[in-house]
Amino acid sequence: MNGTFANKGYSDDDPELGAPRERLESTVEELDPVTLTWKDVNVYSIPKKGCCNRGAEEPKHILKTVSGMIKPGKLTAFMGASGAGKSTLMNLLTFRNRGALKVEGDIRVNGVPVDKSKIANISAYVQQDDLFVGTMTVREQLTFRALLRMDNRKSRKERLQKVEEVLHELGLKKCADTMIGVPGRIKGISGGEMKRLSFASELLTNPPLMFCDEATSGLDSFMAHSVIQSLKSMVKQGRTILCTIHQPSSDVFELFDEVFLLAEGRVAFSGPVNDALNFFKNNGHSCPMNYNPADHFIITLAIVPGKEAECRERVQKICDNFEASPACKEIKDKTSDLSNHPEEHLKQMMETLKDSSRYDASIFQQMKSVFWRSWVTNLRDPMVVRIKFIQSLVRLRDPMVVRIKFIQTLFFALVLGLVYLKTNDDYDQDDIMNLNGVIFIIITNLSFNHLFSVLNVFPLEVPIFMREYGTGLYSIGVYYLSKTIVEIPFLIIIPIIFMSILYWMSGLIHDASAFLVATGVAIVISNAAASFGYVISAAAPSTTAALAIAPALMIPFLLFGGFFLNSGSTPDYLIWLKYMSWFFYGNEMLVVNQWDDVTQITCTSSPSCLSNGDLVISSLNFNKDNFLMDLGLLFALVAAFRIIAFIILLVRAKRSHS
Repeated sequence: MNGTFANKGYSDDDPELGAPRERLESTVEELDPVTLTWKDVNVYSIPKKGCCNRGAEEPKHILKTVSGMIKPGKLTAFMGASGAGKSTLMNLLTFRNRGALKVEGDIRVNGVPVDKSKIANISAYVQQDDLFVGTMTVREQLTFRALLRMDNRKSRKERLQKVEEVLHELGLKKCADTMIGVPGRIKGISGGEMKRLSFASELLTNPPLMFCDEATSGLDSFMAHSVIQSLKSMVKQGRTILCTIHQPSSDVFELFDEVFLLAEGRVAFSGPVNDALNFFKNNGHSCPMNYNPADHFIITLAIVPGKEAECRERVQKICDNFEASPACKEIKDKTSDLSNHPEEHLKQMMETLKDSSRYDASIFQQMKSVFWRSWVTNLRDPMVVRIKFIQSLVRLRDPMVVRIKFIQTLFFALVLGLVYLKTNDDYDQDDIMNLNGVIFIIITNLSFNHLFSVLNVFPLEVPIFMREYGTGLYSIGVYYLSKTIVEIPFLIIIPIIFMSILYWMSGLIHDASAFLVATGVAIVISNAAASFGYVISAAAPSTTAALAIAPALMIPFLLFGGFFLNSGSTPDYLIWLKYMSWFFYGNEMLVVNQWDDVTQITCTSSPSCLSNGDLVISSLNFNKDNFLMDLGLLFALVAAFRIIAFIILLVRAKRSHS
């Protein structure tokens, strides 16, 4: 059976290379039918050990001898009241989020036992929450997924063609070049289109088996009907689709072929929708005329507060009657028959179960795709100002985009330049304080600017990263490197702009080589501050938390920078803070760079005044021989902070998928 429409389509500009795509020929993919079965599944929660010799809690029996079968070409609804065990069974079948659960039972695909890696290769899991990078367009999102997730034996041309086919198949052509959007920030596609985009992202691998968790959650009745209609069209191609759904409207419920009802961890019914109505009728629970069958099933199987005993007795009777019914016996017989005679003729699907490596993109492809997305996302950030030359770097719908911090840099450089304005390098005693103040202001401004600008790098995208990492799109290292490397141009350009204005306006020594050295030091300082920002960003649970934590952690480093506290006065028990402070290293280097060649400072007052640059350096307890060591240690801080940030992100990712 064909897994895709055999259509030919045109596409617009390639979002990655900026070149028009040619007309692509469609390729037909064979889709093997898949029957998913599970037999005598029991799930227990593993109790926590008690304390003070009180013993442990009794294990809770969540799923109780659950068996079932999902057949190809059938759209099956998983339903049940809250606490019935729907989410537990869905996680069990997809081998996800099992946590502290003890699992018994047998899960097979076409009679073949499967595990987490095997089920992942033939299935797609569309989760309840639609998580996307909002600044990407629909086509770009699908292209990104296609380049990383599709069979690596397919050429780039075939992958892009598949993107066009999926856009057509799910009715996303009209919004293909629209940004996905971020609620409250960027206007984008509708909720129904976003849900269909979730399906489209998974359809790129042509999976014969699909799991959909709460596919209509948060959608109005029209959008919900549209989404389920899309699923209905997929099952007609031979796919096996299982969908948990919470109280669908009658129009939506009519689209389902079969229903699997859970109650109190047991199977209340499994089979065609019409048979479900007859089964409930025969058990004394007829569905009233003009009443939504889905609501009837849920209400009948619900445990109503205050009537727990009565409801549990009713549920137990329904579950017992179904377990004794011919329909249940038929399911168990078919499951056993499949297990004893697996469908070995489905060679393509069997090969897929055995071979997982062909779905792994190369490190080069991962790096290329993730870096491209990070770069485009940076340039499309809504907190931006338009500058025309950036258009040449990447094809954008809205040209001339760059971050708003360029404006901030220009503004503060000009304001500080006017405050410390000095047009000559004839220095007096007042200039010593002024210029040392300018130097520390440079370090402080660059540090705060670049540290706070990266605090949202990870918190905003952690949910997306965790999901994409969990599906094997890319490695943690690739994601981290892409997110940090994409910031490097800003960490170089902004200090250059800032220093080019403030250095000459404030009267720092008028020497081209000194200016170049000062600018180079400013760049390294900016990278050190940003690297520390990555540590906070990787560790913080949210941007709000990162913004609250950053000042508290940054102030101690600022205090030991050699301006507010003389370098020689640092208490021995806090000296480690000084040697971890990029303020200290940057301040010493810039002070030495400024005063090293100054031989004359006008002295009109007491004999204790500082008459040359060497005396200024000594008064701050700095040593000009430490310049190269300071530079090396500053680079070491950059490396150390970035390694720590990576380790934090690695631990978070591993824990979330353990």
